[in-house]
Amino acid sequence: MTAIKWGVLGASKFAREHMAPAIHAAKGAEFYALATSSPDKAAGFQEFCPGLKLHATYEALLADPQIDAVYIPLPNHLHVEWTLKALAAGKHVLTEKPIAMQASEIDQIIAARDAAGKLAAEAYMIVFHPQWRRAKALVEQGAIGRVLHVDAAFCYDNRADTDNIRNRPETGGGGVRDIGVYTYGSVRFVTGAEPVELQAKLKLENGVDTWAHVTAEMAGPGGQFSYSALTSMRLFLRQEVVFQGEKGMIRVANAPFNAGVHDQAQVELHQPGQSVTIERFPGVNHYVLQVEAFSHSARTGEAYACPLEFVRGTQVMIDQIFAAARA
Repeated sequence: MTAIKWGVLGASKFAREHMAPAIHAAKGAEFYALATSSPDKAAGFQEFCPGLKLHATYEALLADPQIDAVYIPLPNHLHVEWTLKALAAGKHVLTEKPIAMQASEIDQIIAARDAAGKLAAEAYMIVFHPQWRRAKALVEQGAIGRVLHVDAAFCYDNRADTDNIRNRPETGGGGVRDIGVYTYGSVRFVTGAEPVELQAKLKLENGVDTWAHVTAEMAGPGGQFSYSALTSMRLFLRQEVVFQGEKGMIRVANAPFNAGVHDQAQVELHQPGQSVTIERFPGVNHYVLQVEAFSHSARTGEAYACPLEFVRGTQVMIDQIFAAARA
């Protein structure tokens, strides 16, 4: 099996701590090159990948004929620009979420993807984790009967980190774009449902949303259900999604979005008679699974499990949330 050679645009903290090590560890992938003008930042990557090739500019990395795929961890407002440049350079491209600031921009990327004949995707890693695939299977099997309500929460507190790109409007910051993609996208993934009616309230600081409460009526293959989601960058750490059915409940708990970082991933199935079945998933790295799935699809042309068309649906929902909050 020929490994896909990866290049990373920019030496971000997240890339150094999570995605670059995942590329280095993934089967069928090789962490080949990094684009950064900072030797100090490059040193952190060379610690676990001593033979890493360095490029001083993003353009130089994209021009490297040895590179098959590019990972883009740049600030949100640069995602579309460099995704399109990577596709134009003939590279497969995996871009951090959110891949775009609005749904119409994803249409541009889909068109560029199709024209280039390359794989382009958002780095939405949770759908590759077995905890989410298990939750989806349980819902589809009818383990809790018809889903009647879902509530989701993702909160953390970064108020002290004023220079963080998430706290800056010029870099596309805010909690909805940073963590709303999880509370909205995960429910869409499990249920196949989309909002048919939506309300939203936001609290802003310095032009970015630091608190968002979204309520909606969702409709999908299993019927219609109510939905509530809370995201905040100013509350105590919390991650949880609960699927409430007429015959039971599924709780994706502990660390549904940062599995293995803050806690161990697990899925709870609550059924009549106070029956609770807990499935745990120790040692699973969803970043590695994502890279392996992407590399396989890039190499073989087989369908990728999280295509841009799915991602566009979540962005449509985000666009609706901002519109509803303004109204």
